[in-house]
Formats: sequence, C-alpha cells, structure tokens
Amino acid sequence: MSVRTSLIIPAHNESARLASGYERLAPVLAELSLDTTEIIVIDDGSGDNTLRVAHEVYGHLPHTLFVQQPTNLGKGAAVRLGIALARGDYLLAADADMAIRPEHFVEMIAALEHTALVPGSRAVQGRIHYDSLLRTLSGSAFHRLVHHYTGLTLRDTQCGAKGFQRGPARLLALMGMVNGFAYDAEMFYLADRLGLTVEPVHVTWDDVRGSSVRVGRDSMTMIRDLRVLRRTNYENPVIELARDVEVDEVNRVAREARIQGLVIARGDADALVVLARDASLAALGIAASLGGRLRTAGIAELRGRNYDAV
Repeated sequence: MSVRTSLIIPAHNESARLASGYERLAPVLAELSLDTTEIIVIDDGSGDNTLRVAHEVYGHLPHTLFVQQPTNLGKGAAVRLGIALARGDYLLAADADMAIRPEHFVEMIAALEHTALVPGSRAVQGRIHYDSLLRTLSGSAFHRLVHHYTGLTLRDTQCGAKGFQRGPARLLALMGMVNGFAYDAEMFYLADRLGLTVEPVHVTWDDVRGSSVRVGRDSMTMIRDLRVLRRTNYENPVIELARDVEVDEVNRVAREARIQGLVIARGDADALVVLARDASLAALGIAASLGGRLRTAGIAELRGRNYDAV
C-alpha cells in the first residue's frame, strides 16, 4: 500500500522528549492508518543520543526514515530535508514533543485535499497565550515584526505543526534560504508571493518544557533573517521542458543523477523542473537527457503554476 501521509519530525537534542511525544501521537497514527503513514525523523546534528532514541521509539512502525545531519544546521534546514525525502501526498511537520495535540492532524489532512498549506494556529482572538509572560510578549512582538517586514497577516507563523501538499511543499523547500527558526515566516512569505492557498486550522497545544528556542539568542537571529526577505533574489536553476512531460520520466533521469526533492512547475506553455541551487552541475546532465534547456527562474515565473513532486 502506498504512503499517503508523511510526518516530518525535526529533532535537535530531543532524546528526552521523543517517547512522550510518541505517546501523544500513537492514537492518531492508528486513525490515520500505519500502512499509509511514514515517519521521517531528521536529527539536526544533536549532541545527545536523539537518533538512537528515535529508532527505539519509532523503529517498529512499517514506514520510517531516520536521517542525521552531520552538524546543527537549523530547524528550517531539517524540515526542508524532510520535505525533499517525503513520499506522501500530504506532509505534516511537527515538533518532537507533539505539543500541538496530534488529533488536529486529521483535520489538517482533510483541509490539504483542497488547500496547498494548512498551518496550525494557536491564536485566540488574535493573541497567543504562553505559560510564560516573556514568551507571550516576545511572540506578539515577533508577529508585528513579521507583518512589518513581509506584509503577512497570518497570526501564528511559528506554530510547530504545519501541513503541506507535497508539490507546493517541494517548491517552498527548494526556494527557501532561512535555516533557523524564522524559516516558517519565510515559507509563508514565499507562499504568498507564489499565490499558494493557505487555510489555518485552529489547534490546541500544551506548553511542554524543554523547548530548544532561546528567546534572547534566537530572537536576534530571527529578526535579522526577517529583515532580508524582501531584498532576497529568489531564483533557482530550472530545466525548461514541454508542458506534458511525464513525472516518471523526470524521476527516472533524476534518480540516475542521484538527486531528489525536485518539483515540476507546469504552466500554460511549458513545464519547469525546479532544482536546488547547489544542483546546477547535475542539472546539466538531466537537461541533456530530457532534451531541455537549463536556465534560472524566479518567483514571478513560478507563480500560479501547478506543482508535481518528483
């Protein structure tokens, strides 16, 4: 039976919280069907035994993938890697502690049948209340900064649970540049500019102790990342092909080149195979095999297309 849903869990020094997170998740996995759900754990350069514990906690499930980054690259980099590897039609990204109550995943997947992005939202009457007053105030301040630098009105860009259709998710992962905690805001900024549909789902959550976010240290980095979004020139290498090119044909050639995580952006007149920025050398071989033209494309040209994951 093919995989329908991929759950991506970025984890950095999460050995103490993986087991309790699984306890919260297990009833929902049964509802989603273990036979059609895969778990992808990305160990983001942990200094503890996160990878071993992840195997112990999730290794008995039928569809699992465990990947360890050699160094700590950041949550954004971990989520993007998970998106590149995911096989499901619908993708969920969730924190290792499953602080967002996993029962909401069912509703999020249902919304993904007609919406490109389905973020969880913890906002109540326009405000998110944390157990800590400092986090509540800093969260409100960060939202105002997100709106100032990006124009986004989405209230809860930083919620730990998000849903994606695989095609649009691949495009966002290929185009994104922010590796740290502001990757969420960048994703929604790119989604807005690409014209993707976004439908938040209200979620409930529990403030689980042990968060890897450090308000003082990480806030400055997040603000720095936000400030450059509008000045960033988002361009990727693409291979221009006929509009009706088959996904299986592109997939075959990509496998021969040993690259993955690509997306076909189909327009009215052509199809653009979008690649990662560091894949230009492999793209030359793919372009030659498919009889396409290698060039670059930006947001304006990729906006409003249909996206097929490869």
